[in-house]
Parts: sequence; structure tokens; C-alpha cells
Amino acid sequence: MIAEAVMVRHPCDGEAWKHFDTVYPDFSVEARNVRLCLCSDGFNPYVQASNAPYSCWPIIVTLYNLPPEMCMSKPHMFFSCLIPGPFNPKAGIDVFLEPLIDDLKKLWSGVPTYDISRKENFMTRAVLMWTINDFPAYSMLSGWGTHGKLACPHCMEHSKAFRLHHGGENSWFDSHRRFLPNDHAFRRNKNAFKKVEVDMDPPPPKFTPTQVWNRVKTYPKVIESGVQRIHGYGEWHNWTKRSIF
Repeated sequence: MIAEAVMVRHPCDGEAWKHFDTVYPDFSVEARNVRLCLCSDGFNPYVQASNAPYSCWPIIVTLYNLPPEMCMSKPHMFFSCLIPGPFNPKAGIDVFLEPLIDDLKKLWSGVPTYDISRKENFMTRAVLMWTINDFPAYSMLSGWGTHGKLACPHCMEHSKAFRLHHGGENSWFDSHRRFLPNDHAFRRNKNAFKKVEVDMDPPPPKFTPTQVWNRVKTYPKVIESGVQRIHGYGEWHNWTKRSIF
């Protein structure tokens, strides 16, 4: 059986976009409603002038109601916030994001807008569909720490990471065989992976949004309680906060 190839030319071809349309048909029926993406990463603006470390974080919102060649073009990237250095904001990034999140909540409810092409007023809505970031920034935005044995946000407490005896560093070697089909030859290979070990374990469970929310809803929000270390961090979870998202 050959799986049918799916051509993804634009985010609207993806499963997430189509799933959102199914869950919120009242949003998708209005073509003028806006779908957004938030991008963030740190950089050193003084790389040539100083050797001292400096981390500055721009927050950019991009628009996906456009053709692919225009989505990430400069005229359609909105510079919404600049988090100054000199240090990485880490979990405290939520403090800087709070005004933006307030605006996004208003846009989700709808704001009066004038359509100049139709010469009419309408209520436009917007939704933040995705974030684009590297792995360290993922930790800051999501609230799941990406350091230590539980760094993988998919495996969570089911991680198979282990600490190297001599190097003392965490390793994820041979943590991926459980994602293979049960009849795959690598499952029973005792030489190419961990010596004299087979791996017939199932992949880690996939949590629903409700299950994830039930885990984090009692955790403190940085904008209310500041940055706190949550009990059990690094032992049975890697949550650093309840994300502002």
C-alpha cells in the first residue's frame, strides 16, 4: 500500500489549519478573519563592538492570510515588541508579552473594522495559530524546560534519557526505537544500539490539550507570582510556569 503524497504549499494545506476550521467554523466562514504567527529569537546587537554577552529579543507577528511568497516578507512582519538585554528573559518573557496577549484576546473576540474594498464595516477576528522559535525559545514560550533528562516536550516524564557514566552529561541515545513499528528489525538489534538490549516499548502517550491544561492550570503565572521553581521540576516534570498563552 502506497500512502498518498500530500503537497503542502501553504499553512492552509496543513492539518492544524484544517482542524482549526473544523473546531471553529464561525471563524473560518469569514475569509477576512486573520491568522497570525509569533516569532522570537535572541541576538547580540553589539557583536562587533563588544565581547560581553548581550541578549536582545524581538517579538515579531506575521500574517498568514497571504500567498506563500508574501507571508514572511518584510512589509507583512509586525514588530510588536523588543525585549532589551543584557540577559535572556527566560521564563520572565511573559511579562513583556502581556500587552500583546491582551491585544490578541481582544482580536479573538472581534474588533470593528472598515473594509475599503467593499465600503462596509465588519467585525474582524484574529487567532494566533503558531509560534516559530528554536528549542531554547520554545522553553521560554511554552513553559516546558528544555534542559536536563526531561527536556523532550513529547516524551515528558516518559523520557528514556540517561546520564553518561564518565562524561556526566545527559544522553538520548537509543531513545527512538520505540517509535518504530513493532516488527521493525531495529527493535531486536542487540549490536547497533545499546548492547544486548531489545526495545519493544510503545511510544510515549500523546496528551490531549485538556490533559495538558489539567497538568498546568494550578501552576503559577509569571505575571502574577514572578518566576518560581515548581516542586518536582527535573524529577517527574519540566514545567517552569503556566505559560501566558
